[in-house]
Amino acid sequence: MMEKQWKLETKIVQGGYNPKPGEPRILPIVQSTTYKYDDADHVADLFDLKATGFFYSRIGNPTVDGFEKKVALLEGGIGAVATSSGQAATTLALLNICQAGQHIVASSTLYGGTFTLLSSTLKKMGISVTFVDPNASEEEIEKCFQPNTRALFAETIGNPNLNVLDFAKFSKVAKKMDVPLIVDNTFATPYLCRPIEHGANIVIHSTTKYIDGHATSVGGIIVDAGNFNWDNGKYPEITEPDPNYHGLRYYETFKEAAYIVKLRVTLLRDIGATMSPLNAFLSVLGLETLHLRMQRHSENALELAKFLANHEKVQYVRYPGLETDPSYPLTQKYLPLGASGVLCFGIKGGTEAGKAFLNNVKLATLVIHVCDIRTHVLHPASTTHRQLTEEQQRASGVTPELIRVSVGLENI
Repeated sequence: MMEKQWKLETKIVQGGYNPKPGEPRILPIVQSTTYKYDDADHVADLFDLKATGFFYSRIGNPTVDGFEKKVALLEGGIGAVATSSGQAATTLALLNICQAGQHIVASSTLYGGTFTLLSSTLKKMGISVTFVDPNASEEEIEKCFQPNTRALFAETIGNPNLNVLDFAKFSKVAKKMDVPLIVDNTFATPYLCRPIEHGANIVIHSTTKYIDGHATSVGGIIVDAGNFNWDNGKYPEITEPDPNYHGLRYYETFKEAAYIVKLRVTLLRDIGATMSPLNAFLSVLGLETLHLRMQRHSENALELAKFLANHEKVQYVRYPGLETDPSYPLTQKYLPLGASGVLCFGIKGGTEAGKAFLNNVKLATLVIHVCDIRTHVLHPASTTHRQLTEEQQRASGVTPELIRVSVGLENI
């Protein structure tokens, strides 16, 4: 297809939706739960996965489909499933290949909600997780694996520690242990980094953040690279017959798309964490300016980081685009177009000074959100990571004096 040959910026603007003559030029909102057919056998083939098409919007919708195709194109994947939130995307991505009695290895520097999902909710489902310092050696990461380990999970840019993932190390370990590398690419976006090009097998996003970009629409998405060998003896749910579909074998039938097809027709069908057509439409609308926004977010954040680094009331600044940042070499390697728009700094005076700062900002706003066009500030220890113990907070990079800034598009 021609659009695969386009430059990334052109894909961002025009990819994913190709109207036929007389159809709307802009991806329309198809606000319908159901779809009409004239032939009973056709509908039967849809339910048996012998034909493609839309029959119920919990599983697929034309507007959501356009959004899924656009993000898959940008990430370089073969298919995608949009979900009701980023948390839903993470949950379904893991449950698609994990069940009670199995295990996941994950980076310790994760978003607080993801950390709790893995350490608490999945634990209640019988899925155990071992968290590992992303700076650990290959050997140390490998020691965390068990015979029942199903995936290696990490974030491109950790939230809120802002460490950049060493893709070469993590993908090497995943390949050696013969499990998929699942990467949350929310903070980087497919404009700044495309994890599949660096060895990832599954990419997820909270589309609520930079993809929407305007704080209007909660959503998530899972992108399948189509580059993992599911027929390695470890994933019978993908290779063995599914009695719910008359013994269909996903890998045999759908080959490299087996993972993402299975996710849609089992988990999305059964759990129903579906993205609405309106949210998909708004997310596409936001996505069309992604390249312009991420350039400015990165420029503004770097300038603010440099300013804060020289401020008398600031202990330290964490921003992967700073030359003094520990992640700077990895930023140069994996984020050459910019280091995104989120930074953290430690304010002198600890928690009380942090609260005083938050209570006195004038332009920036105190909200529980990041990654939209406005500048926001937050104290993670008392908000997004407050459910974690102090030990867990520190392991994920959250300290009492830490202030997170989501730098917007205002004049710096």
